[in-house]
Amino acid sequence: MSKALDVVAIKKDFPIFERTIRDGQRLVYLDSGATSQKPNSVIDSELNFYRTSNAAVHRGAHQLAEEATEGFENARSIVAEFIGASSDQIVFTKSATESINLVAYSLTEKIKSGDRIVVSEMEHHANLIPWQQLAKRTGAELAWFEVTPEGRLDLSNIDSVITSNTAIVAITHQSNVLGTINPIESIVKRAQSVGAEVLIDACQSVPHMAVDVQKLGVDYLAFSGHKALGPTGVGVLWGKNLEALPPFLFGGSMIENVTMTDATWAPAPKKFEAGVPNMAQAIGLGAAMQYLTNIGLNSIHEHELYLAKALLAGLEDIKDLKVFGPTDLVDRGGTISFTVDGIHPHDLGQYLDAKGVAVRTGHHCAWPLARKFKIQATTRASLYLYNDLSDVDALLSGIHDAKKFFLER
Repeated sequence: MSKALDVVAIKKDFPIFERTIRDGQRLVYLDSGATSQKPNSVIDSELNFYRTSNAAVHRGAHQLAEEATEGFENARSIVAEFIGASSDQIVFTKSATESINLVAYSLTEKIKSGDRIVVSEMEHHANLIPWQQLAKRTGAELAWFEVTPEGRLDLSNIDSVITSNTAIVAITHQSNVLGTINPIESIVKRAQSVGAEVLIDACQSVPHMAVDVQKLGVDYLAFSGHKALGPTGVGVLWGKNLEALPPFLFGGSMIENVTMTDATWAPAPKKFEAGVPNMAQAIGLGAAMQYLTNIGLNSIHEHELYLAKALLAGLEDIKDLKVFGPTDLVDRGGTISFTVDGIHPHDLGQYLDAKGVAVRTGHHCAWPLARKFKIQATTRASLYLYNDLSDVDALLSGIHDAKKFFLER
């Protein structure tokens, strides 16, 4: 059992919770699945870079450049340690979307007509569209795992989905809509048996639970900084063997030698970081990883499940409310999506906002999943380390009040 979180103390680290919204109400932030709030340590690290060490990394002979390079590469080492990797396996991108596109684009010459690319029905568009486009460029076949009515991957036909001609499997680690944590071990085992690589979209897992790429056994992992308490504008790609991939972008910083007719590339990860990188943002991400490490990922995950249990129980008691995704705590995280009969999710979201409760509404960049469940949108609450039972109560109270407002007038 991990230590319980001191949410009162944690909230003091996040300056945004000092403000009020909507005529003086406290902020109940339940939208961390879209983007997380930032602690002072992250904000200060980014500001301090600009105030004291701002210079282009890697190429300068002066002190500022040396300090900037040291800070940037130290952040790479921190991120690597956070996921059980080595620093030469970490590429800084501008987002998880770019990280996934990097792999999909770089595999263009490797994937051929007749190969199979496997995804699932619960993917975020960022882990679906790049593979659709790769299939179109190469003539490969796109196949997918379906989702059960309970919101879990249907692996009953895993052998007929991941077939002998499968080249890569791209799967979300934790659904950004359903909260489902997928059985990566089973998928990796089958993929390896047919010689396929595996990429996981870890945007919703890395910020919320301990993730070790060595234990997962995957080939690529992508996540975004801004969902993990870090700045916007920085993402991460981890690759087991990045040297096997050709570059995605071309220009300065990623070269080894250039003539008027040709060029050669620097070793990975530099060959994937063309141009002046997002230095301050990477340093801010390093600070975020340190903050999460100090709190403890196991404690964060257990705290979120504690809150999810309370929220699921409260939602179950609300008539005409339907939860999409697992209604138990087995292999799930703190993201919970639902609908209320007679109230459009956008209307519910706006009503809750008037009460100071911030949730996300819409299809959550997962249209195929919405179509699977025959819905246009849901209301989504996503829990994190700075939430507590009072936030859960505020959401439940807001839903009850919304039903009275919209349905009982």
